[in-house]
Parts: sequence; structure tokens; C-alpha cells
Amino acid sequence: MGREPYEIEVSDMTPTQQRALSGTAIDAGGGAVIGAIAGNARIGAAAGLAGGLIFDRVKRGQASSYSAGYQAGAQGQPPNPPQ
Repeated sequence: MGREPYEIEVSDMTPTQQRALSGTAIDAGGGAVIGAIAGNARIGAAAGLAGGLIFDRVKRGQASSYSAGYQAGAQGQPPNPPQ
């Protein structure tokens, strides 16, 4: 079977790009409501993109903290919590 023209290949995307795309797609419904209220669909799309990028930043921070704690534990050191 051939691929549909609207399918998006995410395997070559970075996690940041995937989260931005999914944030935009997931928030499209909310964005449609915001766009209807504001009279501009672009506002809704921008809100969805911003949500995806904020979510990505939080997830990257979590991954960094997890990695630092794991490495400290592997070396027998107490974890260094974020300040």
C-alpha cells in the first residue's frame, strides 16, 4: 500500500521536533476554539506550537535530571538536586 499524502514521517525527527508537532496537532482542537473566539485560526495554531515547545523544554529538563541522578548513583555519590 502507498502512503497517504498527509502522513508525516517522524522517525527522522528529533524529540524536540516531535513534541512541537504533537503539541500543535493535539492543541488544534483547543486552537480552533481560541481561533473562533479571536477570529484568527493562526492564533490557535501558535498556541498549540507554544504548548508543544514548552512541554519539550520540561521533558528535556526531566531527562537531564534523571541522567545526572543515575550517573551519580552509578558512581556511588549522592544525587545533586537542582538548585
